[in-house]
Amino acid sequence: MTREAQPRSITVYEDADGNAAFDTWFNGLDPRAAARVTRALTRLERGGGDLKALGEGVAELRIDYGPGYRVYFGQDGETLVILLCGGTKKRQQRDIDRAKALWAEYKARKAEAANTTSKTKNKKKNKKS
Repeated sequence: MTREAQPRSITVYEDADGNAAFDTWFNGLDPRAAARVTRALTRLERGGGDLKALGEGVAELRIDYGPGYRVYFGQDGETLVILLCGGTKKRQQRDIDRAKALWAEYKARKAEAANTTSKTKNKKKNKKS
């Protein structure tokens, strides 16, 4: 029995300062490369694509065009994909290291937000008592 591709929702990660490494990279691409990356992201959104797990929760979407474009992402839950950064085969290890750092930052900020929300709920709960 084959597993059916599961559609995903894609969003771009912004750091605490509002910078989006993926957007900066994507906006610097020539129009043809941008079109190829967009097509690959559409496939990813539909549950497909040429993917490779890289460890520490980061994966790459490989695009066989030009210098070998790569989109680095993390998946939060079953269906949410967080785009971290992009690059080419030439700078691959540097880009992977950057993606892993961004993913660690994303998870830390998410955990911090969850703790803050939990503390706020507990304060409200205690006031009612």
